[in-house]
Amino acid sequence: MPPPAGLDPWMEGRHFGVVIDAGSSGSRLQIYSWKDPRSISVVKGSELEFTLPKVEKGTHSGEDWVHKVEPGISSFGNNPEGVAKYLQPLLSHARKHIPPSLEKETPLFLLATAGMRLLTPVKQAEVLQQACKFLVLHSTFKIDGPSAVGPCGSSIRIITGEEEGLFGWIAVNYLMDGFTGSGLNRTTYGFLDMGGASTQIAFEPSAVSAQDAKNLIDVRLRLLGGQEIKHKVFVTTWLGYGTNQARERYVGKAISEFEATRKDGQDVVPDPCLPRELELTEKPVHNAPANSYSLKAHKLLGTGSFEGCMQKTAALLNKTAPCPDAPCLMNGIHVPPIDFSVSHFIGVSEYWYSSEHVFGLGGAYDFVQYERAASKFCAREWEGIMEEHELSKKLHRLGGDGEEEVDGQIVAVGKWHPSVERSRLEMQCFKAAWIANVLHEGIGIPRITDPGGNGTTAGDKVVEEAEKKGLGRPAFQSIDTVGDIAISWTLGKMVLEASKEIPPQLTSRPLVDPIEEIPDTPGFHVRPIRPPFWTLDGMEDRITPLLPFSLTRDSLGFSPLIFLLLVSCFFVAILAYPVRRQLRASCLRSIHHVAKRDDEYSLEEGTHRPPGNARVTSRNASFQSPKGLHD
Repeated sequence: MPPPAGLDPWMEGRHFGVVIDAGSSGSRLQIYSWKDPRSISVVKGSELEFTLPKVEKGTHSGEDWVHKVEPGISSFGNNPEGVAKYLQPLLSHARKHIPPSLEKETPLFLLATAGMRLLTPVKQAEVLQQACKFLVLHSTFKIDGPSAVGPCGSSIRIITGEEEGLFGWIAVNYLMDGFTGSGLNRTTYGFLDMGGASTQIAFEPSAVSAQDAKNLIDVRLRLLGGQEIKHKVFVTTWLGYGTNQARERYVGKAISEFEATRKDGQDVVPDPCLPRELELTEKPVHNAPANSYSLKAHKLLGTGSFEGCMQKTAALLNKTAPCPDAPCLMNGIHVPPIDFSVSHFIGVSEYWYSSEHVFGLGGAYDFVQYERAASKFCAREWEGIMEEHELSKKLHRLGGDGEEEVDGQIVAVGKWHPSVERSRLEMQCFKAAWIANVLHEGIGIPRITDPGGNGTTAGDKVVEEAEKKGLGRPAFQSIDTVGDIAISWTLGKMVLEASKEIPPQLTSRPLVDPIEEIPDTPGFHVRPIRPPFWTLDGMEDRITPLLPFSLTRDSLGFSPLIFLLLVSCFFVAILAYPVRRQLRASCLRSIHHVAKRDDEYSLEEGTHRPPGNARVTSRNASFQSPKGLHD
């Protein structure tokens, strides 16, 4: 469809922003839009004065605001020249849906995540260089110029897992009205995100905890009235704590333990984290000694015990790891104290999938219900699960915990989401246990329990149950969308960009990405990713971590790299001065030699000069033949 017409009321005063989420499996372009904050009449003292710009989809209707290509951009690590062709359909889609008159003022970002982080720094730089070159040459979108960050500044770069967490934190609190309210009633939501490889947490410690908390990052936004709000947020990532890598660690540990106590005739590893009678062959990649039988693939047979799976996976949290900077949660990583009477958390991605797609329990979280649904699913026979899976696909029926009740009686089973794949059903028991352990044993979110038993509570009543217990809103909820907007870190980035357009009420420093607010503190746990582009700033970013703090720019007050280059030039000049005459003579001889060699050839005819003193000039050679040539 063509870009929205200028006479369209929806288009009046509308601004756009484009962000490409360059992930490990594909790149997703998303177009967002918002009304120009300067065109909005804000009455002093009104509710509007204390709100953020309303960020919406970038198209008036339909799903054209999103466009995806595969594979991930990191697949071009060995072929950076292919990036241009790869990005072409994404750029064309953006230009097709944004009016040409607005293109120059529309910011475009390509922010790469997990896949690009795995490339070598040199390959990272080559891929980003090609992406920058293509997007700048083939569009007029607003893209940063060269800086220490890269050839396209902050517009095209690799973001850390912590940055994803910070942008996700902004998105959650924007959608859940966490930034509204005042005084003691205003509390922001914490943000939890889990993928296949890692899990992130981002939250604002309570005022008491924040006084002593370390490693907090300023997140600044501007409300429509021009006031700036600032939140000090803690964010960290646990690598290897995503569901896929946690499963790999679990398999390695289970096989090692099996081999250590193996008896004759035993060749199958019992696995409580698989539904009953499901048999899988898996090869360990963790915890197996080199050159041992433990490195070989083993058959794992499901015994279907959610309680047993919870016990087995709890050890993977590594709660006993040394904690050099207390307090710590999992794997010895420092996290400030969390006051769960104040901090309430929203979980996205795997927190949502594991709760909703099979159990139908997404949303407000009740551990009793969750545990009951997981226990029943794990204990089911695999053959029966697959029969119901095929039936569900045929009937296209939606969510549930595998059971449908009428007047307290089970009348049907297999009501899970039709998009659920076999792989999800195979790993659902493990993922459900891992999620529960991370939430409760890892992060410490309290279980909502009822001494009298609350097995009759429903998911949509969990808020009411929590309030009865004096807990206020639930300590944890899993969410995928709010309204028709998906919770995504890309939304958080666009909320920040829209906020930057609001004129400040008072003179203040410009709003920037949270990563640029990181304090200049040695050993700060979050560091931006800076591939080695061939600039002085880029080179300095690469060598700074290798230097003692006393020799860094922050300590010296000037660039040690530039100083070293100047000193090197000075010494080269001193060494060259005594032999300047010899160097001059050598240069003149080289020039004379080259001139003499070129003089022996006719540049226009390409023929060798005749022997002796006979000279063939290039001009005459074009019209005269040497004597005797036609004789």
